[in-house]
Amino acid sequence: MVDPVTNNDNAEVSSSVGIEVKGLYKIFGPTPDKYLEDVKGGMSKDELRDNHGHVLGLKDININMKAGGIQVVMGLSGSGKSTLIRHINRLIDPTAGELLVGGQDVVQMDDHQLRAFRREQTAMVFQKFALLPHYTVLENAEFGLEVKGESSKARRKKARNWVERVGLTGYENNYPNQLSGGMQQRVGLARALTNDAPVLLMDEAFSALDPLIRTDMQSVLLDLQQELGKTIVFITHDLDEALRLGDQVAILRDGEVVQQGTAQQIVLKPADSYISSFVRDVNRGRVIRCKTLMQAGPAVDGPQVDSSLVIEEAARILSAEGKEAANVVSAKGRLLGTITMTDIIGAMVPPQEDAISVT
Repeated sequence: MVDPVTNNDNAEVSSSVGIEVKGLYKIFGPTPDKYLEDVKGGMSKDELRDNHGHVLGLKDININMKAGGIQVVMGLSGSGKSTLIRHINRLIDPTAGELLVGGQDVVQMDDHQLRAFRREQTAMVFQKFALLPHYTVLENAEFGLEVKGESSKARRKKARNWVERVGLTGYENNYPNQLSGGMQQRVGLARALTNDAPVLLMDEAFSALDPLIRTDMQSVLLDLQQELGKTIVFITHDLDEALRLGDQVAILRDGEVVQQGTAQQIVLKPADSYISSFVRDVNRGRVIRCKTLMQAGPAVDGPQVDSSLVIEEAARILSAEGKEAANVVSAKGRLLGTITMTDIIGAMVPPQEDAISVT
């Protein structure tokens, strides 16, 4: 098995930056430093809360988020996932640890550096859209550039391009209250992309949308990422969404990373019973992509399938053409590896211990 390909031939990855989270702790309360060593020494979340009146938000988080890839952080409510993403642009200050973005430690930045970092290096898409109600679609999309002081003509041109790219042509002069929830989130995405920051932070960005619209927005994001190669940190509580979007997935529980890896590693090799309970009912064929299952090797006698294609679709193609193996290619047709029907079937069937017995 080869490592998943996070960037394709079209992606403009030269401006992408990686993110390293090292030994990150967050304790909420009036004197967090007082209890840091106790937490490092093994004090439980319950003991910290019940005996000392402090709340453990994050404990020893270590994640390497690759430049130009989609890093999903997944967990249930209260797991610490939104707390983590707010550390990346330092909306929340850590109790301890390092947070390197493009090699710069955000934790050590002074106020001036932090303002510049937020303005130039990151853009955020929120669950609740966070659109300005008195601004039109186009004005909302260009707002970040307006804050930067870019000329009206230049920012309008960039904003119009991204409004078109997210599928809102003809709605440029509409106001947010005239749009559906899915359309409003497209405006939020256009605003983030217009800002042209290398890091895109998405906190439960699609969670408030209806299922069909949510799936559509996931497709929009994946299509755009194929071209742009942004470093995206995507927060979700939905495993199907995490596995569909993530080049890498980190699962949090009670402020700690329980498991991290590719979608295939999470689904096929759950770290413990907690992860197993999440993945047991996942339709593996619809969330595992060819790029996570392919093997390195020469071309085979078979059809070509895109690396981002889910294996269920690859199986349909192989079945229709009567072939056992397919060539996995990039968006430009470059050979990346191969995938076999045997591999696909093996990945789609849950392990015996995960199967639900019928009595």
